[in-house]
Amino acid sequence: MSILTYRYRIKDASSEKHLRQMAGAINYVWNYCNEVGLLAFRRDKAFLSAYDLHKLTAGTSKDLRLSADTTIQQVCTEYVTRRRQFKKVKWHWRAKKRSLGWIPFKAAYVRLTDDTVTYCGHRFRLWLSRPLGGALKTGSFTQDAQGRWYVNFQCDMADAAEPVGRLDLGIDLGLTHQLTCSDGVQYSRANLTRHYKDVLAMAQRAHKKKRTKAIHAKMTNVRKDWSHQVTTAIARRAKLMVIGDVSSTKLAKTPFAKSTYDAAWGIVRRQLPYKAKQLAGVCVDGHERCSSVTCSACGAHSGPSGLRGLGVRTWVCPCCGVMHERDVNAARNILAFRSGRATPSKGIPVLEAGEDVKTLPVPAAPRAVP
Repeated sequence: MSILTYRYRIKDASSEKHLRQMAGAINYVWNYCNEVGLLAFRRDKAFLSAYDLHKLTAGTSKDLRLSADTTIQQVCTEYVTRRRQFKKVKWHWRAKKRSLGWIPFKAAYVRLTDDTVTYCGHRFRLWLSRPLGGALKTGSFTQDAQGRWYVNFQCDMADAAEPVGRLDLGIDLGLTHQLTCSDGVQYSRANLTRHYKDVLAMAQRAHKKKRTKAIHAKMTNVRKDWSHQVTTAIARRAKLMVIGDVSSTKLAKTPFAKSTYDAAWGIVRRQLPYKAKQLAGVCVDGHERCSSVTCSACGAHSGPSGLRGLGVRTWVCPCCGVMHERDVNAARNILAFRSGRATPSKGIPVLEAGEDVKTLPVPAAPRAVP
């Protein structure tokens, strides 16, 4: 079983008033837990458990206009979980200006009818972009940086009994092509940072904060949408996926920092494992060291290296005479390093000399923001 989150945007602007009120009450409960937890630690040198906080907040649901069983208790439990996770005595305070709205709930206290969700006596209409799948377990109302509200449903989904894909793929993460597979298929999109830089610069120089947030939100949504489409396509083709362990943190300290952030490799690393699990596949990390300079046919370190070699996209191995596309060769080496098939005497299948690299159609570059 896998847990999948469905996210829908709230329609009515009038509903935001009730959501803001409940979010303010959530902040009050969180700050109360933070305060009493700090006092208890100073007095007893021990943390309060979730059970202790549940007892201290009992009977407050009527005054706060929140559900005691589903919302207040979940806030207390979440506070204890985050404190243990980050090992902090005092957690940050939640405030309206610096904390986005968050209202958790359980499935038993919410009702979804067509495009309307009912919670705590209030009805909220939403854009039901796709039907809800699986058994609803829990969820929350959340707010983004632009002040828009969403409802999130976490559902239990049954995994596939057998792998849907049949391939073993190595995946090389890059900047020119965001993802390159060992079978020669490459996925790429426009560099959104460059695409929106002029419009974003104008908005920032004019001190238009709302406009700046809207542009950043647009870029984020395009990245996520493209990543979802690509990772789904890869997960449906492969039963084993080996992703290169390239470090975006190190590249962020180089002149390629903007391109590295725009590539959003973290989104791909987060999406591929759970999609592979749903389709009965496996997604693991693989070593990327020397994958670009190593010939995937004979194992010789004969490829272009160094900063000057980054512009060389196609090269011929002087040892065996095989022509390689740089990223495809790296993806094949990543797969071979993981499976133990990379040896000087035994190579893996490679492209024939002069064979073109296949490229699947990808979403077109977004239009400029008017």
